[in-house]
Amino acid sequence: MNYQVRNKHRNLIHGELTYTLIGLIYDVRNQYGNGQKEIVYQNALAEKLGSKNITHQREVVITIASEDTGKALGAYRLDFVVDNKVIIETKAMKFTPQKIENQLFDYLKHTPYEVGLLVNFASSRLYIKRVILTKDYANNRSC
Repeated sequence: MNYQVRNKHRNLIHGELTYTLIGLIYDVRNQYGNGQKEIVYQNALAEKLGSKNITHQREVVITIASEDTGKALGAYRLDFVVDNKVIIETKAMKFTPQKIENQLFDYLKHTPYEVGLLVNFASSRLYIKRVILTKDYANNRSC
């Protein structure tokens, strides 16, 4: 996919793609405001992605496996995986709690993806947080 870059974001991990995604996210918020249900924003964003021919999957299930045995411990559903590179988690809440951001870090830790966008459409000002967790960092981090 060839994404048009209008600024310095080309040096970021998947910078061109996230720049395009953030523009589409703003388009959705500008069209629908901050009073809709989460599913409305998700459907609108999926439409925008489709109209730009950006490959994406919705409701992608990831399994969390035991580090000791490899057995499945549980599963999560990612709102979007875009171009097999970026996770988008959408929310429609008045405030964005820290636990939601922590959850996105966990998603990145347990998937091959290194970039995630956390979007809260319902906050008084559109909330977008770009989260990066490179595999080198995740694998070498001591807990």
